[in-house]
Amino acid sequence: MREPVILDIEGDDYSACGGEFEVRGHIRVLAATVGADPGPLIAAYDSARRGGPALAGEVTEPIPPVRVPPGRSEPVTPAATGGRRRRPALVVALGVVLVAGLGVAGYLLADPGGGGAPSAGAPTATASQAGRATRAASAPSATGSPQAAPASASTAAGARPRRLTPVSATAFGSAGGPGDNSDLARLAIDGNPATAWHTDWYSTARFGNLYPGTGLLVDMGRRATLTGAAIRLGRAHGASFQLRAGATPALASLRPVARASGAGGMVRLRFTRPVRGRYLLLWFTRLPPGPTGNFQASVYQLVLMGRT
Repeated sequence: MREPVILDIEGDDYSACGGEFEVRGHIRVLAATVGADPGPLIAAYDSARRGGPALAGEVTEPIPPVRVPPGRSEPVTPAATGGRRRRPALVVALGVVLVAGLGVAGYLLADPGGGGAPSAGAPTATASQAGRATRAASAPSATGSPQAAPASASTAAGARPRRLTPVSATAFGSAGGPGDNSDLARLAIDGNPATAWHTDWYSTARFGNLYPGTGLLVDMGRRATLTGAAIRLGRAHGASFQLRAGATPALASLRPVARASGAGGMVRLRFTRPVRGRYLLLWFTRLPPGPTGNFQASVYQLVLMGRT
């Protein structure tokens, strides 16, 4: 997204975004960059702009921005004018999202090496701005997507969590041995949202009654304090899973810390309290349907937040 467009949005000017559909796309991109839920922001825009709710069924998953080659310009169509005066709440919310994004560079969707603390010269958000950004990220999804765990503040002031880099990821079977497609497990933590680890295909959502579950085991390399996770699944909803954490890579030793049902797309979790452990297991107990009548789960990205 070009800098002048971002500055115009901060000034409550959406004319450079294009039509109504493009405006919502820009809002989703800004929200995705810092891990915020775009649903409330789009709803506020729609309410202020047209006096009505957001479009039914509109996708609110993060959408990567379109990169325009140098020397070319994006098509611009003037936004509709008239109607009620737009309320300043959306402007404030977007401003908070942008400021927080600068202070928490690469929050969830950054490259694997970008999860550290901001450099000494980088702008940082004030305590009040960070608080408003946290409330925006914790707001319910506009599409009614399942929430895997209740969101709550997990760290005290001055101990802001950051993105952690796992040492490895392996497929984990129900008996503790190798699971489905272990050679693809690393793709879930490689920072590339276009690659994924997949389970095997099964004839039913319950693994064809062959296993109680299957999963992905992440090794942090040493004990770490985990405060939350962001998991990008396939588009089909219907997956049920648990997040389990502990000090040893055995199912009985990894206690559940969060769970979700009917999940699909991007799922963000914030643990009710920090979890201490070296291993984290993404354990599927039900699979979503596939296009051919079989059932399979996919994990395109698994991002863990916390402190080492």
